[in-house]
Amino acid sequence: MPRFLALYTMKHEDFAAFRNLPQAEQDAINAEGLKQWGPWEDKISAAIVDAGGMVGKTTRIDRDGIAPASNTICGYLVVEADTAEAAAQLFHDNPHLTVFPGDAVEIMPIVT
Repeated sequence: MPRFLALYTMKHEDFAAFRNLPQAEQDAINAEGLKQWGPWEDKISAAIVDAGGMVGKTTRIDRDGIAPASNTICGYLVVEADTAEAAAQLFHDNPHLTVFPGDAVEIMPIVT
């Protein structure tokens, strides 16, 4: 079955706005999101190949060397599905989009 990399993205300004909320509001959002994440993951568990995780700051290496970099990727997951559209449908009610300040989940086929 085809495998797809799902990249969770979050705009820097949305993350900053979240971090500027009072701590009690941040804690409430985190608690609600985590409460919903488990059941969501259970619901699609048959499709999950690699549960992935959240990721931190990016370091980039290119011909000029190694340096800090910036992108909106904040986590990943690998799933199996018949098509990219079917993989995308797994995420329509993911707490990253419905509770946390995430802005998207990008789906791409793993081709090797």
